[in-house]
Parts: sequence; C-alpha cells; structure tokens
Amino acid sequence: MAEIKCVELCKTYRQGDAIIKALDHVSLDIEQGAFICLSGPSGSGKTTLLNMIGGLDALDSGEISIDGQRVDLLEKGALADLRLHHIGFVFQSYNLIPVLSARENVEFVMQVQGVPAAERRRKSMAILEEVGLKDMEGRRPSQLSGGQQQRVAVARAIVSQPKLVLADEPTANLDSVSAKHLMELFVELNQNHRVTFLISTHDERVMRYAQRLVRMRDGKVVSDEIQISD
Repeated sequence: MAEIKCVELCKTYRQGDAIIKALDHVSLDIEQGAFICLSGPSGSGKTTLLNMIGGLDALDSGEISIDGQRVDLLEKGALADLRLHHIGFVFQSYNLIPVLSARENVEFVMQVQGVPAAERRRKSMAILEEVGLKDMEGRRPSQLSGGQQQRVAVARAIVSQPKLVLADEPTANLDSVSAKHLMELFVELNQNHRVTFLISTHDERVMRYAQRLVRMRDGKVVSDEIQISD
C-alpha cells in the first residue's frame, strides 16, 4: 500500500509571454488504501499533480514522498523502476496497443517486468475475469467497446498489484452506464486489494464514489473533505 506526502509543490509553464502556475504550493497527505478524487475545472492542476506524483514530470520546487521515499530526488532509472513495479496508470485515452489482444495488453507490463510467460497468462486471465471480460481475452482493442477497452486498461494497471493507481479522467470517454460500472470496479479493487486510488475528474457522478474529495482551482487545493457514504 502507498502512503503519499506532497509538500509545497510548485510547477509553472510558459504559454507565450504568460507564466501559468499549474501547481501553486500544493500540500497533500494521502493515507494508505485511500480512495480519493481530485476535482476541478480544466486547468485546475489535477493532471499536473497526478503526473508529479507518478514521476512523469519534474517539479519546480517542493517534495513528494511515497512510503517515505523521496520521488522528486530519484534519477530517471529509479523513477522508471518505481512506475514499473509500484504505480498503475489509467488514462482517458486507454493507451492500449492496437495490434495486441486484451490479454497481451494486460500482460505487457508483466513482460517488461520479466515475469515468466505461464505466470503472466495465469494472472492476466484471472484479472480479466475480475473486471468482467472473461472470454474476451483474444479480442483486439478495435473489437471492444469503449467501456471494455477501459476495463482492459484498468486490468493492465492493477494486474501487478501496484501500491498506487493514478487515474486521469478515466470516465471522460464513457457513457453513464460504463462510467458507473468502472467506478464500482475501482471501489471493489480498492476494497479487495487495498490499493490506493487517486482519480482526477470533473464528473460529479465520479466524485460521489470518493471517500475523500479534494477540490482544486488555479493550481491550488481549495477544499479537502471526507465524504460519508449513504
């Protein structure tokens, strides 16, 4: 499980002559096994924060620790290793490999990790069944609906049992039924595997599933609330 500590994170971008503050002194503590939604309009800093925590982009200043390890001080090789073995990513664009089947897409990360073929197959088949895609393992992304493709992406993200899953607008391309099924799947995986979930969204339907809702605006955290489930 992952415990994350963000201290005074700052990130700016230049847009023409303007300086955009993507993150403006953001501090956030994320407990192990949390299920958190980052909400806010486009440009509020949600995706930038996810990218920083996942080591996909460098900070201007501040500190990020995962289980006590300073992510912002890691070299490229160590960052790649952290992402490969401990963090799962789910993007709104799915990022599946078109020429690979659902099972092969799920196996891809394990293949890079050096997991033996028989174990890769066993784990990928088990996780595809868990996400509701039993008997679809041989289909390529073009043969799957948007919701099914996103489930493959989720399976790929969690098959290696990462400490942390970062999901950036995961329901953006899904209809309401598929979005509901995906969020219920996230909750189930969080409860069954105790994986920490950090999800960025501007979808109110998604926010209702969060145990904790962190609202952002103009690169700042403007509210941080525990939500009581019905």
